[in-house]
Amino acid sequence: MRRVAVISVAGLMAMALQLMPAMGQSVSEFPLHAAAAEGNVAAIRGLLSQGAAVDARDRNGRTALLVATHANHIAAAQALIEAGADVNAKDDIEDSPYLYAGARGHLEILRITLAHGADLRSTNRYGGTALIPAAERGHVETVRTLLEAIILGDGGQCHQQIVQLLVDAGARVDLADRDGVTPRAHALSRDYAEIERILVAAGAEGRKP
Repeated sequence: MRRVAVISVAGLMAMALQLMPAMGQSVSEFPLHAAAAEGNVAAIRGLLSQGAAVDARDRNGRTALLVATHANHIAAAQALIEAGADVNAKDDIEDSPYLYAGARGHLEILRITLAHGADLRSTNRYGGTALIPAAERGHVETVRTLLEAIILGDGGQCHQQIVQLLVDAGARVDLADRDGVTPRAHALSRDYAEIERILVAAGAEGRKP
């Protein structure tokens, strides 16, 4: 009986350590992270309705949305984003839901973040945009989605820099979108001369649609 009691206490201590908040945080914030890790949408909505802070951080600086993104829980991520979660909020190692979804090829969550203010200029701890790890890991649909988001931007200096970063990382510059339109064709149709120059210099082909 004493041995069972010791094991039980040890187990409870381990659980408490896992839930221990960072300085300045309260224990009540962590159930939202737990629900996100489990993909429990009902629990997420219930906690939010009770006043849980949607962008509260755990001891690693992660928001519940980043936790859901790590596990690729699409519905949970959607519920958090609809409740106002910041898709660009970075943790202690400079990952954000947008950056992590792009890097890991979590395409549905990536698309949701892009529709809710993802910062295409944001970079990870290595100084790369979401495109760089997506290209390196061969996430073709992710690269296509990110490239569309960039090409369909305003063509300004920030977008030019991102396209250059993608080119420098070795991404395919002739990768067409779902309609068969190449990046160069998009650039031409919008008079993005500098982006078109970058793509041509990297060997891009494609005529104006």
